Amino acid sequence: MDISLLRHFVQVVDTLDFERAAAALAIPRSSLNASIRQLEAEVGTPLFIRVDGSVTLTPAGEAIVDDARAELANPTPKLPGSVRKASKPSAGGKAKASKGKGRAPAVKGQSAPGKRRQSR
Repeated sequence: MDISLLRHFVQVVDTLDFERAAAALAIPRSSLNASIRQLEAEVGTPLFIRVDGSVTLTPAGEAIVDDARAELANPTPKLPGSVRKASKPSAGGKAKASKGKGRAPAVKGQSAPGKRRQSR
């Protein structure tokens, strides 16, 4: 599970209000709803009961909240980027931007290609 999903879940549990939880996390409410729905999809069961603006935990949500808090307190270490780089051979030199086949740069004093000078 993604640590940010757990952080969002615990914040909603603490406030029992999606609007206040979103404000505390400094994210839009729609993003918070999407995070909770994604977590519910990963778990396979609803975690909250939403009725007329009130939010309560389901039994599954109550079972997960302690594990979520423990995971946030001591996140499992992931493979650091430096170790990943060392284990994977590098592709080689610096990447260069493609110049493409665009038109040549305009030279001062000449009209732009494709346009004629306006006659008097």
